Amino acid sequence: MSKGSVKRVVVIGTGGTIASRWQGTGYAAEAAGGEVLAGTALPDGVEVSVRDLFTVNSSQLTTAQQLELLRTVHEVLADPSVDGVVVTHGTDTMEESAFLLDLHHHDRRPVVFTGAQLPLDSVDGDAAGNLYDAMLTAATGRDIGVVIAFGGFVHAARGTLKAHTLDPRGAFADPSGQPLGRVKFGEIAWGQPRERAEVLPVPAVDGDAGRTPRVDVVMHHVDADPVLFEAALAAGAQGIVLVGTGAGNATPEFVAAVERAVAAGVLVAVSTRVAAGPVAPMYTGGGAVDLAAAGAVLSGTLRAGQARIAVLAALLTARCPQERAAALRRIVTPDAPDAPDATAAA
Repeated sequence: MSKGSVKRVVVIGTGGTIASRWQGTGYAAEAAGGEVLAGTALPDGVEVSVRDLFTVNSSQLTTAQQLELLRTVHEVLADPSVDGVVVTHGTDTMEESAFLLDLHHHDRRPVVFTGAQLPLDSVDGDAAGNLYDAMLTAATGRDIGVVIAFGGFVHAARGTLKAHTLDPRGAFADPSGQPLGRVKFGEIAWGQPRERAEVLPVPAVDGDAGRTPRVDVVMHHVDADPVLFEAALAAGAQGIVLVGTGAGNATPEFVAAVERAVAAGVLVAVSTRVAAGPVAPMYTGGGAVDLAAAGAVLSGTLRAGQARIAVLAALLTARCPQERAAALRRIVTPDAPDAPDATAAA
């Protein structure tokens, strides 16, 4: 950042651990964005304003709230004087919200998600450090899309998952890739940028009481049958993510269920419960070869939560089943190889 320049960053508060205090039996989000920001030093040359959107534990987040956040970010970035946006968010579903926003983000200016593993009033908490890094990233980054700044690293939204339930340093990681950058001594050491997927239009506001498509997740395991898959269909699911074993495998019974669902216009994606690596059409006998032949879309390296967001985005932005399947394939297909290890350059 050049000396004397002032960068304007807007912080949008949504709750989460970074805004949580003790409630007598456990922690819950309650602090406003200004309270969260009060304990954080600002990077040199950065001017910050706060916008409180909602204050919730992110495990309670709804699709309607995620879409409200998406539209709010676009509204904030309609102001050309804004240099970047920071979203404070709970860690439980940060990977989902960040990926949703990234799919619809067309601006050179970054949107940076951050949060905390330790509550706001914790001694030696991680809120202040993460928020500082996020503001620095929002003020200085360009053409990086939507990212997650956490634990000293900057991660691309796509593929990044919550990797540890409690550890502040290793909270987020991309099991199949590398961070975009590392924050060290108030500067960001960047690795090679990644190509991003085709940007989707922002979904129109649904006039029917804010209803959004139902998208469910069903996991395969030993002795699993399609009962829960069929239950999701009976509940009105317009999309289903089947979390397979290995490289995306299930059983012939699941293949038959997928074929029936696709014939009924339901969008089906196949992910895997394995931590790293892509879903791949290697096996028959109920494996990914047969699931893809039945009409399911293989999700690449997207795991369950982000595969569900991909299905949701396809449902919201395409009209007919064929268009939705094509849109989902464009979303899940990787556009670039993994970036080099940013930690090595730091």
